[in-house]
Amino acid sequence: MKPAAFSYHAPRTVDEALALLWNYGDEGKLLAGGQSLVPTMNFRLAQPTALIDLNGIDEMFFIREDNDELRCGAMTRQRAAERSALVKRNAPMLHETMPYVAHSQIRNRGTIGGSLAHADPAAELPAVAVALDARMYVRSVTDARWVAARDFYVGLFATAMLPEEMLVEVAFPQLGSGSGWAFAEVARQHGNYAMCGAAAVVGLDGKGAVENARLVYFSVGEGPVVAKQATALLVGEQPKAEAIRAAADTAATQDIDPVGDIHAGPAYRRHLAGVLGERVLTRACERAAGTGG
Repeated sequence: MKPAAFSYHAPRTVDEALALLWNYGDEGKLLAGGQSLVPTMNFRLAQPTALIDLNGIDEMFFIREDNDELRCGAMTRQRAAERSALVKRNAPMLHETMPYVAHSQIRNRGTIGGSLAHADPAAELPAVAVALDARMYVRSVTDARWVAARDFYVGLFATAMLPEEMLVEVAFPQLGSGSGWAFAEVARQHGNYAMCGAAAVVGLDGKGAVENARLVYFSVGEGPVVAKQATALLVGEQPKAEAIRAAADTAATQDIDPVGDIHAGPAYRRHLAGVLGERVLTRACERAAGTGG
């Protein structure tokens, strides 16, 4: 199929793009990598009046260090983040996650901001952003604000952004000493959407006990699902196998409420959540303790 008729705009600055978005409102769509939007337009699931192409806005393509944060422009290609030494050094979980995002051909065009703003519940990057406590910088013609990743996702393919707002930049804080991280997913074949995935960040105190922990799942809910009850069990405990297993079991049975589809039923997704939760928490604790690579 072919998309419905639309007007095409190619702004050269963020201000120009925001002015167009303000003018068209809900009738305008932002084009980043196009890996999600173009297929939905071809099937006429989306029929915008205007397409606002962000690919000519050079100021939105960047990766840089800023004090204790890694900053990425929203139009940064996923492939660029995958190959970046800055990302590898300052946000290693993001670096390790990138090869799991679709296929290399998709990552050549797909963008960091596009994936985050699209808010697909089966996508890796939103869950990683929440696990890393990232911040989203969104702008409109009249306002600019930072939104914590944990507050950014509000429902199925839905974010806290207003129709006239655009994601411009994302900031990933560096993990401090005594912190560890891990990412894992299970898909039917590499490049497919995961049936279940998990990202974990763990911080240990001076005595080796868990001081803080975040465990975030994807593909088991309407967005990134934070396993709060599971991590509450770990805080103050020594990260031994029994404690980690109990936390993962709690995550699988109490923190998530997955639905079934043609790929996996709810029971199997809960099983995967338990296995992956135990795996990423264990790996994150090992890294925090300095015993894992």
